[in-house]
Amino acid sequence: MDRFAAVQQALRSAPPHALAQVVIAELREQYGADLVEIRMVDYGMQSLQMVDGYAAKREPVSVHDSPQGRAFGSQQPFLTQQPEGGIVVHLPITIRGDRLGTLSTGLPSAADPNGLLPVLRQLCEALGHEILVAERDTDLFVLARRASRLTLAAEMQWQLLPGRSCVREEFEVGAHLEPAYAIFGDSFDWEASERFLTLTVTNGMGEGIAAALLTNLATNALRNARRAGLDLVGQATLADQAVYAQYQGSAYVSVLLLRFELATGRVEVVDAGSPRVWRGRGRSVEELPFDHQLPLGMFEDTVYAEEHFTVQPGDRLLIGSDGVYGTPGRGGETYGESALARSLPGHRLLPAGQVPVAVLRELAAYRGEAPLQDDALVMCVDWHGRPKAPA
Repeated sequence: MDRFAAVQQALRSAPPHALAQVVIAELREQYGADLVEIRMVDYGMQSLQMVDGYAAKREPVSVHDSPQGRAFGSQQPFLTQQPEGGIVVHLPITIRGDRLGTLSTGLPSAADPNGLLPVLRQLCEALGHEILVAERDTDLFVLARRASRLTLAAEMQWQLLPGRSCVREEFEVGAHLEPAYAIFGDSFDWEASERFLTLTVTNGMGEGIAAALLTNLATNALRNARRAGLDLVGQATLADQAVYAQYQGSAYVSVLLLRFELATGRVEVVDAGSPRVWRGRGRSVEELPFDHQLPLGMFEDTVYAEEHFTVQPGDRLLIGSDGVYGTPGRGGETYGESALARSLPGHRLLPAGQVPVAVLRELAAYRGEAPLQDDALVMCVDWHGRPKAPA
C-alpha cells in the first residue's frame, strides 16, 4: 500500500471528530510540517473559521484579504514565507465545485513546496470527501462554519441546502443566501442526473419558524415528486397539493422550477411566483419573461403549465429572489430595475460559484445603510454544454 492510500485509509477509519488529527499527524510525520490549519468558510462567505480541536485557538481570517482567502478565492495554492524561515502552503478544500475551506501547511526551508503540491492537493480532496461524510455524525465541521449563532429558522433552512456550488462539464452552478444567520423563507435546491440538471428557487411567505416550516414542506414535496419521476408540472402540482392540504390557502410558497436537458440545452420552466431570471449572452443582458403562475398552495387544484427556452454554451443565468430585485436604493429605484443588469458584465470573469456573493455585496452597497427587509437569494448558472463526441 502506497503512502497516500494509507492516509486515505486512516481518514476513512478515523472517528469523524478526529479527521483533523489524522491530517496533522501525517503532515508532521512525512513532511516535517510545523504548522497545520484546517479552516471552514462561514455561512456568510466572509471568514475562514478554524476547526476546533487544536491546542491553541486561532482567530478567523478574512476571505477577502488573507493568504488563506487568496487560496480559497482563486482555488489555487498560495505560498507565503514564515517569519522564522520556511514556506506556508495554503490550499483550497473543494469537492465537485463546492468550496468548503482551506488547508494551510508550514514546511521547513529544505522542503520543495512545488514538488509536494500534487500530494497536498490529493490530501485536500480526500479530506474534503471525508468531511462531507463526517458531518452526518459530528457537529465539529458544522460548528466551524459559524461566525455567530444561527437563528433556529436559519438552522432549518441551511440544513435543506444541497451545497453552495456544483461543477460538471456541462455547467457550473452557485447560490448564496443573505442574511446568512437569520434567514426567513428563501431556499434553493438542485439535482444533477445523467440527463438533467433540475434547479428550484423557493420563497415561503412569512418570517421565522413559520416561513422555515413552510419552505421545508414545499422543498421536500418537490424532492419527493422529482424522485418519483414526475415532470416539472407534476412536481409543481404535487407540492401545491401538499402545501394546500396543510395550510388551506392561508400560507403559500413562490417557486421557480427549471430543468435543463444536458445533451441539448433545452430548458423546461414552471414559474409559480416571484423569483426572476436574467440571461447574459455575450455583452447583452436581458430578463427572461415567463408566465407568472399562482404560488404553491394558494388555491386547491391549481393547474400549472410548462414553458421552454434554450441555453447556448457561454450563457450565464442569474436568478434572484424578490429580496434582491425589489430592494430600493438611496434614490428609490429598485436594484432589479437597471442596477442588476449593469452589474452582471462586471462579474463575467468570476466563476459561477463566486458570482452570488459578489452580487449580494453590490446589493449591500446599493441599499446603503438600510437593512435588508427580506431574504436575498442569488443563484448563478454558467452553461458550457455537453462536448460533442468525436466523429
